[in-house]
Amino acid sequence: MRDYKSLAHTRWDCKYHVVFIPKRRQKVIYGNLRQYLGEIFHELAGHRESKIEEGHLMPDHIHMCISIPPKHAVSKVVGYLKGKSAIAIARKFKNKARNFKGENFWARGYFVSTVGLDEQMVR
Repeated sequence: MRDYKSLAHTRWDCKYHVVFIPKRRQKVIYGNLRQYLGEIFHELAGHRESKIEEGHLMPDHIHMCISIPPKHAVSKVVGYLKGKSAIAIARKFKNKARNFKGENFWARGYFVSTVGLDEQMVR
């Protein structure tokens, strides 16, 4: 049986496969940054009532399976994760405390696909 979550008038299980890359697909996700990103993504997802079910940080891209409640738009949650993580990276690894104008760690856009029931299960 699936593990459904509940809101006031909704039972839901919305999972998405999300992939995004650093600017110019640079191979920069390694070492201390790799460990830090895992922690920060889990924390930021919690701020949007979401949960990262599984994630893989490759040197030049990130895969994650994230569970997002239906009251939040996928684009808003992914935008929040990318934006706030870029600020956190600038603060911790680039020694910038303020003025993040022009800080671009992640490339524009992302890939998303739903992860759900197959047709046989629906019938």
